[in-house]
Amino acid sequence: MSTAPIEFENLEWVEGGIGVRYKECIQKDQKIRLIEFSYGFIEEDWCTKGHIGFVVDGSMKIDFSGNVVSYNKGDGLWITSGEADKHKVLIKEGDRVLLFLVESL
Repeated sequence: MSTAPIEFENLEWVEGGIGVRYKECIQKDQKIRLIEFSYGFIEEDWCTKGHIGFVVDGSMKIDFSGNVVSYNKGDGLWITSGEADKHKVLIKEGDRVLLFLVESL
């Protein structure tokens, strides 16, 4: 078990494609990420992974099979895994969001 702080400011940003970059730390079967979505990000396929997190800054919308939910700075999110909760992040022009996520591998 590690008790040392995770210094995100010292981690390099990883470019994940157009409009998305992240920093991550993985230990055993858990991953924490600081992830930034900006305009230009398009999620081609539905995501069925679970996510638990917090909106650090900015705003975004998530499309849950036609039910679009807004998330803003200070909001938490808890998305369960599976087809029933499949989702896509929507970022409109001028928007940017910074998320802190805790995920199982």
